[in-house]
Amino acid sequence: MATRDRRRYGSELLGESGRLLPAVGLLGGLAVWWAVTALGSGIITNFAPAATFAVLAELVVSPAFYDHVLVSVYRFGIALGLCLTVGLPIGIVVGYFEAAERATTVLFQFMRMISPLAWFPIAIILFGVGTQSAVFVMFMAGLWPIVLNTAHGIATIDDDWITVGESLGGDTRALLRRVVVPAVIPDMLTGIRLSIGILWIILVPAEMLGVNTGLGYLILDARDRFSYAEIPAIMLVIGFIGFWLDLSVRRLHARWNWG
Repeated sequence: MATRDRRRYGSELLGESGRLLPAVGLLGGLAVWWAVTALGSGIITNFAPAATFAVLAELVVSPAFYDHVLVSVYRFGIALGLCLTVGLPIGIVVGYFEAAERATTVLFQFMRMISPLAWFPIAIILFGVGTQSAVFVMFMAGLWPIVLNTAHGIATIDDDWITVGESLGGDTRALLRRVVVPAVIPDMLTGIRLSIGILWIILVPAEMLGVNTGLGYLILDARDRFSYAEIPAIMLVIGFIGFWLDLSVRRLHARWNWG
């Protein structure tokens, strides 16, 4: 009895302390950041947390800063929309039809391994500098997780589900709409989550392609103005927005996970 009580007490204590672990991790990261800048010398001292948060406080009350944020979110949204519009149908076709899967596996795996940075020159040649180039590079990076996860999800559907659908008179269109697509929503959301992470990461270098707006541009601009503390301040904003984008998809995934 005493042992069981101790175990239950230990579990409750671990549960209570577990809620504090994320805050402990953040404080640990902040401590490392402070130590690197405080104990270092030279230009790295300009990136200290105190100076960064002071600049961040000025940025968040500046209307001009939000113009850059909105432009970045707009480019991200356009790229994500293109990835969904193109990636989901391709993933469904590749996953459902064996011939399509055989015809595209090598091609897609080959394309997926090309670094998004390698598309920069082609993007500038095709679209010039600006939003279109940035969106194109992001699209080429974020497309494959959606295609491959959707196709993988369809390939792992229980054959009995398809058999039951066919026995009830369902044709290909009905099976896709009523059986296949609902069954692979969790896999689609997994691919979308991966794609969002890649798109948000690629956004910053993509906005260094000669554009004069956006968070990526703002980092370069801060460097050119020798406003070094502004660089980590903008990075904090990028990380904050990316965290909430990922969290929103994780919550959708938890809600639509049939497992």
